[in-house]
Amino acid sequence: QVQLVESGGGLVQAGGSLRLSCAASGRTISNRAMHWFRQAPGKEREFVAAINWSGGSTYYADSVKGRFTISRDNAKNTVYLQLNSLKPEDTAVYYCAATWGGAIETTTGAMTWWGTGTLVTVSS
Repeated sequence: QVQLVESGGGLVQAGGSLRLSCAASGRTISNRAMHWFRQAPGKEREFVAAINWSGGSTYYADSVKGRFTISRDNAKNTVYLQLNSLKPEDTAVYYCAATWGGAIETTTGAMTWWGTGTLVTVSS
């Protein structure tokens, strides 16, 4: 089992920045791809960003490309999501998720483990 705990969410004005963290415990995540998804009120959960097991490959949703950066520290069993130039439409609960393997996926069904989420609210 992998337990994932997100932190770093909060209220920020449009144009501001936040850094989300996802701390893993239990099984190592060093050989697994890690992902961030988000879910806004009344909407389906959507893919945001992903990073492969080594950190050598990343992938972003078009809506966040150039504004968000995913990174990982395998020694700390932690994944990060830097959110810059935030917009009101980025308001959502942000979830960390892990796949069983090391390759990036973009669908919720491909995830094996999920965190409980951290709320990001962007005011206009």
